[in-house]
Amino acid sequence: MPPMMLTDRLRRRPDFAPGRWAPCPPTSRRGEWDALPGFDRVLAAGNEAARAGRKVPPLPLSLWLRFAQKGERVKYEEAYFARRRTLVRLAMAEAMSDAGGFLPLIADYVWAVCEESAWQLPAHNSYIRDAPQLPLADTARPVVDLFAAETAALLAMVYYLLRDPLDKYAPGIAARLVREVDARVLRPWATEHFWWMGDGDEPMCNWTPWCTQNCLIAQALLHPAGKAGTRAAVARAAYSLDCFLKDYGEDGACSEGAQYYSHAALCLYNALDILCDLAPGVFDDVWTEPKLRAMAEYIVNVHVAGPYYLNFADCSPLAGARTAREFLFGARVNSAPLMLLAAADAIRWPDGQPTTDSAAGINLFYAVQAAFAQRDMLLCLRMTRRRGAPPAPADAWYPSVGLRVCRRGAYVAGMKAGGNADSHNHNDTGSVTLYKDGRPLLIDLGVESYTQKTFSPQRYEIWTMQSSWHNLPEFDPDGKGFQQLPGAEYAAREVTAPDGGLAMDIAPAYGEVPGLGQYRRRLHLSGDGLELTDETDYPGTVALSFLSAEPAGLTAPGRVRFGELGALEIDAPAGEPRITVEKVPVTDPRLRAAWPEAVWRTRVYFTGRITLRVR
Repeated sequence: MPPMMLTDRLRRRPDFAPGRWAPCPPTSRRGEWDALPGFDRVLAAGNEAARAGRKVPPLPLSLWLRFAQKGERVKYEEAYFARRRTLVRLAMAEAMSDAGGFLPLIADYVWAVCEESAWQLPAHNSYIRDAPQLPLADTARPVVDLFAAETAALLAMVYYLLRDPLDKYAPGIAARLVREVDARVLRPWATEHFWWMGDGDEPMCNWTPWCTQNCLIAQALLHPAGKAGTRAAVARAAYSLDCFLKDYGEDGACSEGAQYYSHAALCLYNALDILCDLAPGVFDDVWTEPKLRAMAEYIVNVHVAGPYYLNFADCSPLAGARTAREFLFGARVNSAPLMLLAAADAIRWPDGQPTTDSAAGINLFYAVQAAFAQRDMLLCLRMTRRRGAPPAPADAWYPSVGLRVCRRGAYVAGMKAGGNADSHNHNDTGSVTLYKDGRPLLIDLGVESYTQKTFSPQRYEIWTMQSSWHNLPEFDPDGKGFQQLPGAEYAAREVTAPDGGLAMDIAPAYGEVPGLGQYRRRLHLSGDGLELTDETDYPGTVALSFLSAEPAGLTAPGRVRFGELGALEIDAPAGEPRITVEKVPVTDPRLRAAWPEAVWRTRVYFTGRITLRVR
């Protein structure tokens, strides 16, 4: 039996005495709230939210229907998330100030959220996994998706922090809030089965810990004295988290990438932390599990420098600032590197870095965690300054997803083997990203703004998902243009991870290509840069793509310059290969959050074998 089985721990203690969980001291304990650092910043954010959000953003039916009619989801989600983001800032400012000035607007936003016909997003409005979304929400049968659960947790936190003053201002609003959370989330969670709750061997993703964490928050805060309800909620959550953990490798890699770590490993951490309070003594030993520490430290190993992370699949290189959640997770599993990375980020960017995550800032519990952890994070940084910074992370190898991370001098490389069946997959088996001096040299674009097509059978019609828009080969580029295919069978084989590099055969990722038996790729990073050697038995022309954010240009035979940052130098036995360079406009808002107004694709055409270096 896997060592982390939570349900097994629960079976050994079925009659545990349910406990209570509190996210922070109640606001009536003013001494603890008044002593918090960051008062001025939180109050300023609340005042700005009050000015900008004086009118609650409308959510008319016409916005909801844009998804079913046009496949467009951004406009609805912008207004939906703006409501919740504003409520978080208002509630934090009121909890800090305790002056009552924000209560009228908070009540307006709570009322508006309670009046919404549905809390799930239009893009998630279905009852069966991967089934087409229904045009309208059935108000008699709520769907518990990511953001219905987030909404439940947000309202539960507002209730916990501000119930009495809010009810004094608007008598009965607290009871309305509880009724809505019960009807839309907690009762369905208890009586129905949503796919993210897990079912045997069915594969799970970040939905499972993300939804489970937020359902637990709502249950614990709105029904703290319900023993039977607490036991049942603990059992449901433990089973779901086991279903999630079974798909995570023992090496701790997040198959969805650094950006989704925040919704996967970090939500798992919070869910486990809540379970430890709700079921005292049942799960306490889970923090010593090596797998849990490996999951926690994954984010340290894929961090490049500043805001940049090694990315693949739908993940952006701007995966967001580390926060109090990582700091507290690091403390639980005794990881000084994670605590230091999180403390440095949280103090440097208290309001977060630029991110492509449209749902950032909607979780009030995270804001409370940050406020109450800030003093400890400052202390961590002071102690580090006295003792000296720890060494940079060593090279890492994650065989569960085929990810190799290497660091040499000014360079950091992310090399990917694996296959094309990961959650949020792109057809990117064998690709590589490279950073120099903390800046992107060879890039992975990530994903455009989500639309109906993003998670549909037409997903791989989207250009950013295709292998020819990664640092990979394309066969017969002037003819049929053979690219990689999606699916578990389209994977690298004969993978090895020698010192400083990765070697593999990526031919299977392309399926049946006439004349192709093997395509061996060897990647090696040194203090002089990245060396790539590709060798194939394919008899025709291969176009090898390289994407860069720096302007690319031919400067000499077999040499391409990437702005002032670096260059690509080619060693081919047939002499100078054909090289093309194209400028690719970046117009999508999600991509523009990470990249300049244009990126560049360099294509090197060869047959048989090629060696090149990127310095």
